[in-house]
This record gives sequence, structure tokens and C-alpha cells, in this order.
Amino acid sequence: MANPIDNAERRYQSGFGNEYASEAIAGALPQGRNSPQRAPFDLYTELLSGTAFTAPRHENRRTWLYRRQPSVVSGRYQPYAQAHWTTGADREIALPPEPLRWHPLPLDGAAEVDFIDGMHTLAANGDAESQVGIGSLMYLAGRSMERRAFVNADGEMLIVPQQGRLVITTELGVLDVKPGEIALLPRGMAFKVALPDSDAGAGPSRGYVCENYGAQFRLPELGPIGSNGLANARDFQAPVAAFEEDGGAYELVKKFGGRFWKAPTKQSPFNVVAWHGNLAPVKYDTANFMVIGSISFDHPDPSIFTVLTSPSDTPGTANCDFVIFPPRWMVMENTFRPPWFHRNLMSEFMGLVLGEYDAKPGGFKPGGASLHNCMVPHGPDGEAFDKATHADLKPHKLDNTLAFMFESRYRFIPTNFALRSPALDTDYADCWAGLNDQFKA
Repeated sequence: MANPIDNAERRYQSGFGNEYASEAIAGALPQGRNSPQRAPFDLYTELLSGTAFTAPRHENRRTWLYRRQPSVVSGRYQPYAQAHWTTGADREIALPPEPLRWHPLPLDGAAEVDFIDGMHTLAANGDAESQVGIGSLMYLAGRSMERRAFVNADGEMLIVPQQGRLVITTELGVLDVKPGEIALLPRGMAFKVALPDSDAGAGPSRGYVCENYGAQFRLPELGPIGSNGLANARDFQAPVAAFEEDGGAYELVKKFGGRFWKAPTKQSPFNVVAWHGNLAPVKYDTANFMVIGSISFDHPDPSIFTVLTSPSDTPGTANCDFVIFPPRWMVMENTFRPPWFHRNLMSEFMGLVLGEYDAKPGGFKPGGASLHNCMVPHGPDGEAFDKATHADLKPHKLDNTLAFMFESRYRFIPTNFALRSPALDTDYADCWAGLNDQFKA
């Protein structure tokens, strides 16, 4: 590659939804027009549209690519088997209105599979054909994708590594992503994932993925917060143009309508020499999130921790909010500081990247997950409640922790894989058993 995969001095462009422009070779990017009669260096011009042509200007996303061969050049597609990556809600599954939790998924067999074959859907809602809802997945993988690439035509992918670094090569360049960072990959863009820690013998990699079938993720509006705060656009990083020099063959795997297909190609799909536009993969370091909270009393709504949002057709009621709970100070006076007991319209799929979650200090482990669906009661376990109600309320910093939620207006339905997994915590409800009636008249 013009920008080698093992480059420790990786360069990025700053911003979210910017009009980026990048060229791996000087002069490869046309000037003054998008589609000249002959592109520089006899490259092919190709447009990747992430929205309809007629979408409002402030929502329109597209990127012009200048590549050595267009992506239409490939062999015929044949069915490809990936039994654990399902799409949308399986409404035949009868799910009781109970909280669910999974211990960290075991990594048995993960060493033999790559990022795509190691993907497992835990729960999902909506439907990719209707462009509504999301899938909540985990990858368990120990092998880099070499001469094969993946294209997801069903949705964009928000990747949250939990164990092991990722090197994500896309058509527009390369992203290095480590636990504590996230990556957002547009629908329809080819990519492959290398696992440098797994390749070095550190064991399989694990992480979470939100497959978003709905409206593209964007930064939330700030309202009374003002012009700054939460995730700032400048802290997102997009790649610079890079292309593979050799013309070796690839296997291209595509997810299309919930099914998987494969086709041979004689050339690398990572052959884009220059590009410009506002549809680009990005990464973001959650350590840059500007946490906002109460400095007087009460525990605020978790919406103040929203990094990205995918809106629905109902204002303020998201198809998906990506919410994080990073290190932060707790200073509220005369306040129960962990999350309160609650029942929500919104459904919550939660994961833990590192450390402890303050409402579940014992049973919720990094690499695990929980699911609290619409109107399913949940809240701090008995240990957390007892500790919080008797704590000396001095300023206290929650440190060395990172939890997150994929929060959706639609009910999640777990997959058969998730419901039959040995990681399913069948005793989850016991964590509230000690919450006795303490009423004193």
C-alpha cells in the first residue's frame, strides 16, 4: 500500500461528516469537476452514495472515488455460509418480559476464524429491507482477513473493540482501532480487518458491533448544552487515501438482504488512489468524550452520554442511540448516585469494555452483555444499592471503566444462539432478590 498497514505513523483527517479530500499520489484527485472525461492517471471514477440523491443537503452523504478498477469488476456471486450472523428480529421467538444477561462469551474456536466468520448476532430488532432497527452483535476472532474483503449492503457498522486491536483497511484508507476507541464503517463500503494482537500470539480478539439498518449515525443535537460538549466533531478521525500496490486476487464476501454471498475478484478492492466527499469511515477515542453531569443533586438521564444517534421518524425517539459511560466525577449531594430503578420506553442492549459498571459491580464483566427491553424493570443490584445508600457522599471519581449501550425505540429479540449460549446468566434475577421491603411507617 502507498500507506502501509504496519505504519506506526498513521495519518488521519479530522472531523465528522466533513467534505474530506485525499490523494495517495499527488495529482490523482481531479480539480474543478467530479467526473472528467479522463481522470488523472487514467483512473476510473466511481460514486458511492450513502443517501438518496435527493436527500436534504445537510443529510446528503456521498463520496467520489478514483480507482484503478471499478468495483463492478468481479466474478459471479455464490451463496456463502454464516449461520450466526442473522438480520432483524425473529418474531417467532417468544420472549418473556424479563431482564437478560450474558457472561463474557467463551472464545472456544475463535482462534480459527476471522472477523466475518466470527460474528454472532445476540439480539436484533427491525428489518434491513425496511431500513429500520439494528442488530447487536459480538465478534470472536483470532485470524486476520488476508486476501478477502467484506461489504455490508444491509447497514453501517459501529464497532466497539473489547479485547485486541483492529487494523481496518477500507476503500478510503486504514484505521487503527484499539479498545477504548470505536470505528464507524459506512454501508456498502468494502473493508477487511487484521488482528495484530491475535497474530502476535496474544489470543483471540473480542468486541461488540451495532449493525444499523436505519438512518445513518450522526452527532446528537446539543440544545441547551450549547455549541460544545459530548463528542466533538474534531475528535473523529477519517483515513487518508491508500491503495494496495499488487493486483492479487481477493474473495469478496457481501451481506445483502440478510443473506451472505461470495465472489472472486482478480484485483484488490482496496485500489482507490484518491477520493473526496463526506461519506467516510471514522474512528473515535472515547477518552475525548466531554462528560456532562449534575454538579448539585440527582442522577441525570443517560441521554447526556450519547456519542452518536440514528434518528427515527419520531423526533427525539431514536432508532438507535450509542451511549457510553466513561470515567467521570460523581459529586451530587444528597443523591443516590448510581442509576435509579426504572422502566423505559427505550430498549437497552449494554456491554462492558473494561473495569466495573457502578450499578452492577459483581455480575457484569468485560465482554459480557445485558438486555433490558421496553418496560422491563431494571436498576442497581442489591450490592450496589446498599453501598450507594450508605456511602459518604464525598466527590468520587469513577475510573478505569467503560460501559456502553445500544439504545433503541424497538424491542430487541435475542437470537437462538444467544438464548442457548452457555454464557446466558440464568440466575441474573437473583441479583435483586435481597432488595427487601424496608418501609418504616
